[in-house]
Amino acid sequence: MSFTEAIQAVWSKYAILQGRATRPEFWWWALFVMLLNVATGIIDRTIIGPALGFGMHDMTAGQPLSLIVALVMIIPGLCVTVRRFHDIDRSGWWLLIIFIPIIGVLVYLFWVTRPSTDGDNRFRPPSGAVGPDAQL
Repeated sequence: MSFTEAIQAVWSKYAILQGRATRPEFWWWALFVMLLNVATGIIDRTIIGPALGFGMHDMTAGQPLSLIVALVMIIPGLCVTVRRFHDIDRSGWWLLIIFIPIIGVLVYLFWVTRPSTDGDNRFRPPSGAVGPDAQL
């Protein structure tokens, strides 16, 4: 899966929790969000912030574009993460493990880097499967 295919796949399943997301889909999405955050941060600090009267050193003030982008990215980010957990045959509720300091984040990172389960699991056939469930 290429970068653009992964981004299109996540946007096409904007708020869908069912199905599975492969490692490349998840990590390409993570890269896309990181690059988008860097770009909007630069725009906010160099153009929008000064136009609103904030200085270059006011790191948290005057960043409306970054806030809007972050709010738009929450739902697809959560959904692709839940689908990634489904791909390793874990419930999406395991995402709540990140609220456990240090250990939870380490377990989360371990799980999202795991390879997909082979064949069908309780959440659907693999993402590349052909059939009626392949679109979900």
